[in-house]
Amino acid sequence: MCRFLKNLFKSKREGTLEQHDSMKKYLIVGLGNIGEKYANTRHNIGFKILDHLVRKEDLSFEAQKLGDIATYKIKGRTCVLLKPSTYMNLSGKAVLYWLTKEKIPLENLLVITDDLNLPFGSIRLKAKGSDGGHNGLKDIQDKLQTTKYNRFRFGISNAYSKGRQVDYVLGEWGEDETEKLEERLDQSVKLIKSFVLAGASLTMNTFNGK
Repeated sequence: MCRFLKNLFKSKREGTLEQHDSMKKYLIVGLGNIGEKYANTRHNIGFKILDHLVRKEDLSFEAQKLGDIATYKIKGRTCVLLKPSTYMNLSGKAVLYWLTKEKIPLENLLVITDDLNLPFGSIRLKAKGSDGGHNGLKDIQDKLQTTKYNRFRFGISNAYSKGRQVDYVLGEWGEDETEKLEERLDQSVKLIKSFVLAGASLTMNTFNGK
């Protein structure tokens, strides 16, 4: 009986420790399309922000199942950085796979995406919401079966003429946008770090609209 109770206590303790450790892990997903022709397009801002973070922290991506992965550690927390290799419209498959593989709780997921409804460079964190017509978010919602996951929206504005939305989204940044992009990328990295260290609510209050 004593051995049984000892093993039971050990099992519960290990389960508690595993759960505690999982709360310190985060999946940060940048949405985009693979391939050089998409590298500098507005639709690939998710990739671009993660590339900026990796470069600043002297890390590197490694090709793994369903995406490129980098691991970023900050103050006792581990961030799995993911750039899906599934193309934008099938992003959910990679997100679900890495959430499951790394045993990361849904509240520790952050998806970075472009947003036509925000002015260029505007950044906004939301804890839930619709896909807003974004095919990448639509597929993530479908695979996760919920809209309650954190998404970081980066404004690309809607400065396109009627019927030119696809060309605009898949078009490259303009000269004026390129000049301002570096500072916006720096701010985006700060938002990610704040999300990991301070949580979603405080990060929203600090960064939304800035």
